[in-house]
Amino acid sequence: MRGSATDPTSPSGPRHLRRTAVPLASAALLLPLLGAAPAHTGPATDSTHRLQEAFAAAAADYHVPQSVLLAVSYLQSRWDWHGGAPSVTGGYGPMHLTDARTAIATAEHFAGGSEDARGDTARAALHPTVEAPAESAVPARLKTLPRAAELTGIPAAELRTDPAANVAGGAALLAAAQKQLGENLSADPADWYGAVARFSGADDTATAAAYADDVYDVLRTGEERTTDGGQLMALAAQPRLTADTAQLKRAGLRTLPTDGTECPRSVSCESVPAPYAEFGDNDYGNHDLGDRPASQSVKYIVIHDTEGTWDGVLNLVQDPTYVSWNYTIRSTDGLIAQHVKAKDVAWHAGNWYINAKSIGIEHEGFLAEPDAWYTEAMYRSSARLVKYLSRTYRIPLDRQHILGHDNVPGPTASTVPGMHTDPGPYWDWRHYFQLLGHPFRRTAGAHSGAVTILPDYAANQPVYTGCTTKGEPCAAHGSSEVRLYSDHDVNAPLIKDIGLGTAPTDGVNDLSSRVSTGQQYAVADRWGDWTAVWYLGQKAWFRNPRKEPAAVPAKTLVVTPRDGLASVPVYGRAYPEKAAYPADVPAQSVVPLPYTVPAGQRYVVGDAVPGEYYYAVTFTTDSHRVVAGKDLYYEIQYGHRVGFVRAADVVLERSAR
Repeated sequence: MRGSATDPTSPSGPRHLRRTAVPLASAALLLPLLGAAPAHTGPATDSTHRLQEAFAAAAADYHVPQSVLLAVSYLQSRWDWHGGAPSVTGGYGPMHLTDARTAIATAEHFAGGSEDARGDTARAALHPTVEAPAESAVPARLKTLPRAAELTGIPAAELRTDPAANVAGGAALLAAAQKQLGENLSADPADWYGAVARFSGADDTATAAAYADDVYDVLRTGEERTTDGGQLMALAAQPRLTADTAQLKRAGLRTLPTDGTECPRSVSCESVPAPYAEFGDNDYGNHDLGDRPASQSVKYIVIHDTEGTWDGVLNLVQDPTYVSWNYTIRSTDGLIAQHVKAKDVAWHAGNWYINAKSIGIEHEGFLAEPDAWYTEAMYRSSARLVKYLSRTYRIPLDRQHILGHDNVPGPTASTVPGMHTDPGPYWDWRHYFQLLGHPFRRTAGAHSGAVTILPDYAANQPVYTGCTTKGEPCAAHGSSEVRLYSDHDVNAPLIKDIGLGTAPTDGVNDLSSRVSTGQQYAVADRWGDWTAVWYLGQKAWFRNPRKEPAAVPAKTLVVTPRDGLASVPVYGRAYPEKAAYPADVPAQSVVPLPYTVPAGQRYVVGDAVPGEYYYAVTFTTDSHRVVAGKDLYYEIQYGHRVGFVRAADVVLERSAR
């Protein structure tokens, strides 16, 4: 529910917003709110409203309209504190004050594992090596916390660890930006558009404007939610608010060249093209030219995080000896860079079949291990891009087609252990799909034959280890993922992934025994507060109490082995049968993964796909072609990752009962 709280900087009824230049008016107007704060009747009241009061106090101290301060914070963090853990770009607290000096990764995203990002056995494996960018390259947008410390006199450590101090630091930065623009510290939210745009850290007009427009959208619609720290927060709607956008012309920002980028108008987008270039001994990089969707359909969008700084990653994607992806999204302000046209095939997923059928989107994040949280600006910009790509290429908005890199299967058995695990358990899939306009919800009765994984993100905090030090617990944090056990008991062994060849752990990168929000599985059994699903050929249990469910009933299609078959193989790619290949294209082996679907088990179907192989092993494109077979496959949710089974091996059924 939105807009139910009283905000003295918002109109109580229809009126014209006056543009007054009275620096102290903001503080005066905030006094009624502080006086009207909930009575201090006990610890519960204090703890649930303390953050709202911190915003009121900071707004008064620095003469920033409280509504503006709240809206900026919402776009940064949705008012969450994240237990003091830094974001993907070293941002802290509700205001996402950045202090990235010590957060630069020691290894870049694609150099961290044994995965061949191209994933095509027809060519030699590509394992590029890179050096981490120098720490001195950290831009000003990633050093706002030290600047806030200078402005407020509050120690940097306190700005990182105290939410109220963090809010004060954000207010000081906004006030400083307003003064730098030569604007008065007005009590009218309409007069702060330029300062909000500068607060984004963007150095170009389009990105700064897109950020400020999002903040003012929040101001107009209002927001209300309980944060991850149990704080009750509210921002009243101001539907008639009109910002003074002319201020942006005086901000001294550059104009961003678009150069024919494929992006929606609602985002800021620049072209940073990846090179299609020949080098060395008849080798080339770093992507393949194609003619999608005319030559083959685009079925998937793959969500990544970069594990590298924005500037460093953009340098890498322009190196023909490296790898590629289609887009990168910046964390602090949501700026999008396009590198590879959607018609072409980027090398990003480690599985050639998925590469040939997908668009890859990297999200800036450069902590050395899996990242704690992602900014609202990044989520919103990413969701707008994905909605645009979904409409353009008719890609369904569900977890069978919007994949994490951690959902992409290894193409062969030997590649399974080296596949990547980003964007990790802290990516908020529930919120992301709400922004996509396709929220996950219950679609069947209580005794349905399938479920959609749907825990409460903030309350769901499984223990992970290894975020910073191997074996050491990660900071407590909301998660999209639910842990699986071999029995209905938290002391039972975790589910084992035979493809990894190692014992399952609670490591943050160990996907052996985890299901993720939005994924769907066939129900195998129920026991009290526990539900079992078919997973990796096993019966896997997770706690699913009625009052705090981890999953909701779903109606969907499932497959099970045909009568007479003890099991059917699972594949990591849907390649054509041998007879489909012309004489001048080497037939690709259709080799199963070390997994099967045993008789009696059922797995949710994501899509029916024809066997296809994109042959592209030379720099010149005259030999490139798409080989299409007669074999039909079903994409299934097999474990944490998807897989493929031959349609001829299985029976398609409805899950509901």
